[in-house]
Parts: sequence; structure tokens; C-alpha cells
Amino acid sequence: MPLPALQLLEQKLERQKRLFELRKGALERRIERHIQLLEQRKGVLEKKLEQQFENHKKKFEQKFDTQKKKIETRIRHFEQKNGIRLDDEVRFIRSWIGKPLTTGAVTPSGRALARTMAAYIDPNRPGPVIELGPGTGPVTEALLAQGIDASRLMLVEFDPTFCRLLRARYPTATVVQGDAYALKRLLSGVLQRPAAGVVSGLPLFAKPFRMRLRLLFEAFALMAPGAPFVQFTYNAVAPIPKWLDRVTVEASERVWMNIPPARVWVYRRD
Repeated sequence: MPLPALQLLEQKLERQKRLFELRKGALERRIERHIQLLEQRKGVLEKKLEQQFENHKKKFEQKFDTQKKKIETRIRHFEQKNGIRLDDEVRFIRSWIGKPLTTGAVTPSGRALARTMAAYIDPNRPGPVIELGPGTGPVTEALLAQGIDASRLMLVEFDPTFCRLLRARYPTATVVQGDAYALKRLLSGVLQRPAAGVVSGLPLFAKPFRMRLRLLFEAFALMAPGAPFVQFTYNAVAPIPKWLDRVTVEASERVWMNIPPARVWVYRRD
């Protein structure tokens, strides 16, 4: 190819290259603007959904407050009429009456569900085992049956009545009274080594998505790599999405023997 023709081709290619760079820069800026707009809309939507959740929660609590006194009176009359003692089922019902959105179940977890949850904890993995929302201790009993020594158990319970009961039943376990949704702050200075697993009986669907996600990652920060975060739910869908980065998720078969039927979800981070 003659030299002038080659120079013209080089000039043409150079102009096309500069044009491509300009278009590339404009496209990148356009994409960046779209991303920023999407993030803004996402934030607005999340705030809107959380506000709607809080509004529905308040309406529910207001309606339920008018009924809970009647239910409590009926329970007392039933106990007096039949001469029964205040057993675990009645404790749970009374706790649920007082705090329907913070107690994970109306009755204690059934044995089949408790065994399914405890089966995901390896007793040979070193470190404490954290249980969130143990209530009267049905899952705690299943953990003991799984081979976990009571001295390794760290029971995080919000209800002071249940805390007193747990301390009496499991004197060698560590009972921590407080809000499990502030897990990192609650266990700082208490947990001396990475945990072998976390078993949760908390009502995650009663909380906004951000709180559920924060709880999971605070639990991961307290556990050894690969240790399980075990959570049950009555819902058909996972309490925390399965698409999280570097997180593996598995689910049990539905435990039909529990009332109501439930499923166990297990989250691990490498």
C-alpha cells in the first residue's frame, strides 16, 4: 500500500478510535447516572416498604390490645377451673399475648422441629453454640440430645421470665438477656471464641429486611468459617434471600409433625 494511502488509513483509524473513546465515556456516564437513579429509587422504595410495615404493625398491635385482656382472663379461668399448673404452653401463650410480634411462635417448638434444627449443629466442632430466642428451651433440649454440653450453650433471650426459667433449668449454660437483633453489641465481651453455630427461634418475618440481613451477618462475624446459622419459619419462602454473595443456603423438608408445619433454613459463609 502506498505511503500516503497508509497514512490516510492511520488517520481514519485514529479518528474512529477517538470517536469510540468519546462514545464510550458518554455511555459510561449515562450508565453511572442510571445506577445512581436506581439506587435513589431503591432507597425510596425500601423506606416506603418499611414505613408501610410499621403502619401495619401498629394497627395490628392496636387491634390485638383490645383482645389480649379477654384471652388472658380466659386462661386464668381455665387454670382455676381445671386446677392445672402454669406449664410451658401457657407460658408461651401468655408471652405471645403480651408481645405477639416478638415471640416467634404461639406454642413451644415441637420435638420434631427442635430435632431438625439441632441436627445441623456438629457437636465435634469446637466453640460455643448460640441459641437466639430459646423461650422455655425445647430446642435447647434437642441441642443437649445432639451431644452439645450445656456449658457450651449461650442462650440469648429477651423475655425476663423465660431467662429466669432457663437459668433454673440449665445452670451451667450462659443466659444473656437482651435483644438478639443487636447481637454484636450484646455478646461483645461475653463470647470468648468463635461460635460453632447459631440456632434461631426468632420471628424474622416480623422484622424489616435490613434487620434480618444485619442479624445474619452479625452472626457470621461471631462464628467460625462454615459454621451454620439455623433458622426455622412457618412461611413458604426463605426468611433471608438465597442469592447473598459467598453464602450457601440449604433447606430441610417441611416438618409436618410440627404445629403449624415449619421448615428449617441453614446459612453458611466460607
